[in-house]
Amino acid sequence: MSATGPATESTAGAGARQDRYETVVGLEVHAQLRTESKIFCGCSTKFGARPNTQVCPVCLGLPGVLPVLNERAVRFAVMTGLAVGAKVAERSVFARKNYFYPDLPKGYQISQYDRPLCTGGGIDIRSGGGWKRIGLVRIHLEEDAGKSLHPEGREGVTTTRVDLNRSGVPLIEIVSEPDIRSGTEAYDYLIRLKQILMYLDVCDGNMEEGSLRCDANVSVRLKGQAAFGTKAEIKNMNSFRNVERAIAFETDRQIRIVESGGRVAQETLLWNADKGIAETMRSKEEAHDYRYFPEPDLLTLDLDPAWVEAVRSELPELPHQIRDRLTRDFGIPEYDAEVLTETRSLATYYEEVARRSGNPKLASNWIMTEVNGIRNKEGQSIEEFPIRPDRLGDLIKMIATERISGKIGKQVFEMMLTRPEGPDELVKAHGLLPIDDEGSLRALAREVIAANPGPAAEVRAGKERTFAFLVGQAMKQSRGRAHPEKIQEALRKELGAG
Repeated sequence: MSATGPATESTAGAGARQDRYETVVGLEVHAQLRTESKIFCGCSTKFGARPNTQVCPVCLGLPGVLPVLNERAVRFAVMTGLAVGAKVAERSVFARKNYFYPDLPKGYQISQYDRPLCTGGGIDIRSGGGWKRIGLVRIHLEEDAGKSLHPEGREGVTTTRVDLNRSGVPLIEIVSEPDIRSGTEAYDYLIRLKQILMYLDVCDGNMEEGSLRCDANVSVRLKGQAAFGTKAEIKNMNSFRNVERAIAFETDRQIRIVESGGRVAQETLLWNADKGIAETMRSKEEAHDYRYFPEPDLLTLDLDPAWVEAVRSELPELPHQIRDRLTRDFGIPEYDAEVLTETRSLATYYEEVARRSGNPKLASNWIMTEVNGIRNKEGQSIEEFPIRPDRLGDLIKMIATERISGKIGKQVFEMMLTRPEGPDELVKAHGLLPIDDEGSLRALAREVIAANPGPAAEVRAGKERTFAFLVGQAMKQSRGRAHPEKIQEALRKELGAG
């Protein structure tokens, strides 16, 4: 196994060299579909079962068995195609993709080849301060392989064991056009694709469990050149950040080869996240190496256009549609809408808070800063967050209508994280109601002036900048309960009276 390390030349030289080249990336994403049973048999797809306990003669590839197609897998694949604007074929064909791995019990994988279920469509990503569309080649159905495990045995000898529970789990493969030009664009593409899949509830997007996997085809060419360079495929990337890192590494590696007069080999690489390098796995296969031919045990997949339209009518609101609606109906900035539509549950949470509070922008600010701050720290989903939208909406409404200050609001927010009471009850129980009557404010102002005679004298002598100090002392003494504008009025009256 060979590996190519990072460049040794100066950063400035590497940057100047890379400016002459363009990275060309196409991504192949495999998404496990959230069906209860496998694509061609009734075995469970539940993750985490004991090895080889969710298998049967069909997914074990025993002689004489016949596959039966899972209708829900087809529905989920069609939903995905419709969501990204792809064309759904009225007739598609399953094929046998022949290759040998220990975790592929039949010696072939049932997939689709020249007549896939969906073609075309695209994903819109952020690029260069605007939007860019990444086209899709195809979306097709196939079965997953099993999983090879390599535990260390006695005396440090590595062994290989095969778990076939995953064999036959339904997948869709989503193949992009080579429209991606950097690891950053690839990262944004993957984030948005995962978001769509999770809004549709067709995939849980869990990369750690292998529910979402990505291979990257990377090549480089001189800027302005039309022809593509030789591509290398990178596998074994277990996070979107590793996809981004791997593309950056491979771009630099290929540029160095071309610049030195060499030729990039068409090969498959494995990404080593610990070392930050891509290592050679094997020479890259071509389609003919797999000896595709139509699967003889499955009929062609013929879809009634009326059924496809019925599936279209049942699609949920998608991320870009909710973003547009939030900016239009609530008047929040596009950036806020991007953050708040990270998941469908978060978008729903925000809408409930915004309506309850009567102040959509303040609601947006609180969720993006206070709520997401806690969630990120604790690793919580919005469903797990302890303050439900009705309680947070009531708190924000109290701040928006100046019943309490923002500072008091944060104190109440902290209490609400561990207590079930509403904000109004907590404010009253802890004596946090604002001090806003003139008598109390004038009394507070007199106390502050008496305690700070020097600064008070400076203000009376015309040093206006010192006035802010007195206001701060008044707010501190009132524990943030004094109305900011009214305490200033009270201070000025007392200073003038003095």
